[in-house]
Amino acid sequence: METIVTNRSHRMLAFNTVAFTVCFAAWMFNGVMVTFLVESAIFRWTSVQIGWLLGAPVLVGSVMRLPVGILTDKFGGRWVMTAIMILCAVPMYFLSHSNSFFSFLFLSLAFGIIGSSFAAGVAFTSVWYPKNRQGTALGIFASGNLGAALTTMFAPRVLNQLTDNGANPDRWRELPQIYAAVLLGSAVIYFLGTINKKPQEVKTFAQRLLPLKESRVWRFGLYYFFTFGSFVALAQWLIPYYVNVYSMSIVSAGFMATLFSLPAGVIRAVGGWLSDKVGARTILTWVLVVCMICLVFLFVPRMEIMAPGQGLMASKEGVVTTVSENEIRIGEDVYMLQNQANDDEVTISFGIEHTKESFLPLPTTTFIQEPLVKAGDKVRKGDLIAKGVTHIYFQANKWIFSALVFIIGILTGIGGAAVYKHISEYYPNNIGAVGGIVGVIGGLAGFFNPIIFGFLLKESGIWTTCWMFLFIIATACIILQRLAIKTISKNQSISTQ
Repeated sequence: METIVTNRSHRMLAFNTVAFTVCFAAWMFNGVMVTFLVESAIFRWTSVQIGWLLGAPVLVGSVMRLPVGILTDKFGGRWVMTAIMILCAVPMYFLSHSNSFFSFLFLSLAFGIIGSSFAAGVAFTSVWYPKNRQGTALGIFASGNLGAALTTMFAPRVLNQLTDNGANPDRWRELPQIYAAVLLGSAVIYFLGTINKKPQEVKTFAQRLLPLKESRVWRFGLYYFFTFGSFVALAQWLIPYYVNVYSMSIVSAGFMATLFSLPAGVIRAVGGWLSDKVGARTILTWVLVVCMICLVFLFVPRMEIMAPGQGLMASKEGVVTTVSENEIRIGEDVYMLQNQANDDEVTISFGIEHTKESFLPLPTTTFIQEPLVKAGDKVRKGDLIAKGVTHIYFQANKWIFSALVFIIGILTGIGGAAVYKHISEYYPNNIGAVGGIVGVIGGLAGFFNPIIFGFLLKESGIWTTCWMFLFIIATACIILQRLAIKTISKNQSISTQ
């Protein structure tokens, strides 16, 4: 029996989307809270401890997506989503009473289950829409990812107001209480406003897990590893990236990260609609190709190269009488030194300088001559009295960089919707289990990618290695997609013979 779209379907979608937005905002809570606690010296956690506190909710929320998806298929999304919000409100509240690393970590692990609400929402949204409308519906639901932007945008401001701009830092404890209250209120509204519904086909636990033996499911997982995993990882990673590479303040870097995450979340609705109209495979192909092109332009790191330049030699022998930044006097002869401070003609400015940025991301070359002699030295004809130094500086313009990252963010949002359109097409009666494992893989990418980024940075000393890693993942995705399409075409050709 085909599902009929009614006003009730749209109402369920609206409640699911709002609930997921609240859940996602709570899932990203530690990013703001832990940063504030460390910067305010309330807790003196090490970088390793900070990493665990940031990653703990993401890890648990990712791992729990599979069982939550299965539970949603069995009991219905109304009960599961409500239960998740109520259960996670409890550790969120008690986080306000935490006074140690281990208590904070334990409670973070507990409220991290809120991230599994995605699997519940996907399964519950799907049962209200027919197959040809599920792409759009799931895209609208997944736009709840903008909860991450809401937390990074408003939580710091609320903290400043609560603590009187740091004058009363211990009032930070009121923020998790506010989040807990919002979760409880949202749970009540959600339960009263929704109607429970389950898939028509009843399956055993083993039957629900049966699709996980198919390579197609894991291929979808890799696609989501790149799309959703990149979104979650970069939402966290871009803040230290902007601070270290572009010397921006934490506030400015947080604003730039919000500009990345906000449209990336909202655009998923467009991705779902495009997947319904054009086809999920076509959309995903374009997403991967354009992302790869953008990533290539992000490869080149900031570089400063000091190379030997043209030196200055004595035209005849004599005794050095004066040495300054601008000249060397040997007897009656004056040798003028070239440097950026007193001779602009020697500066070949192709793009970015240290103090000013131009639009074109091309290198800047400056040339100076440094004295090798001092007053009183005796020199012979042909002696080198000043060495030449060529300084080559390159750094991608931050606005071009931000534009490329902005495009990647939008495309990962569209690509994530296309992945779940694939799932609804191939597994219409098992979206909970399949969507759960795909969500697990994507969520784990959000946990492991920053760790991998940090390892690559530590080993190479180059910040842009993160873009190289994402390029490799995107390449693997498109190769597997091409192979799968080739196999499908071959099988269809054999079946028609």
